[in-house]
Amino acid sequence: MTEYAVEAENIKLYYGKRQVLDVEQFRLRYNEVTALIGPNGAGKSTLLQVLALLQRPASGKLRILGEEVAPGKELALRRRMAVVFQEPLLLDTTVFNNVAAGLSLRGCKKSEIKARVWKWLELFGIESLARRPARLLSGGESQRVSLARAFVLEPEVLFLDEPFSYLDHPTRRALTADLGDILQATRISTVMVTHDYNDLPLLADKVAVMLEGKIVQCCTPEELFANPADPAVAALLGMDNGRRKPAATFS
Repeated sequence: MTEYAVEAENIKLYYGKRQVLDVEQFRLRYNEVTALIGPNGAGKSTLLQVLALLQRPASGKLRILGEEVAPGKELALRRRMAVVFQEPLLLDTTVFNNVAAGLSLRGCKKSEIKARVWKWLELFGIESLARRPARLLSGGESQRVSLARAFVLEPEVLFLDEPFSYLDHPTRRALTADLGDILQATRISTVMVTHDYNDLPLLADKVAVMLEGKIVQCCTPEELFANPADPAVAALLGMDNGRRKPAATFS
């Protein structure tokens, strides 16, 4: 068995004649969280979509959970993964039914659905909202529902595409802390895109820095801030002469 939940080699993707991805190698170990960071347009979300089998690259090799990705295998692999996007995509029903939807589609027994849904409602602190219509939720509440809906499926790989980007600062801080605790407890293999570099030590085991569609550095958060690969990476992190600027500069 491979030690990697996700492996990608020589991934290339084009939009028309413009190359948007040129990733030589990406690896996500089992039970680790890797954050993708970089400026706008660097290809972070595009790479996440390729890894989550939501886009097909022009060329390259992908292995997910030890299986080579090929036509005919994608649907079965997708059922072993979960994705949370920037904007919550909730059904026009109650919070409980939103979180239960995936389990119902998979034919789980009602007793199992009830137990699993309540577990994740409680872990994300939204059990009191169980009967509330999703359309009446705040942004932070909606994103907690989206996360609970992903975790309730007990995925083997989780993809998070900037789930906090539209939240105000206090809401983002609270949800980040809760998510960090849950990721530590569950150890689900996770790829996440984030712009909030202050959260990297809390959330991520590894950080992959992307510039112009390429991964230019991959290491631990501590190694990244101690030794950025080049001036462009240092500038991205808000570093000046090897020192980090105040957090507000790049949060």
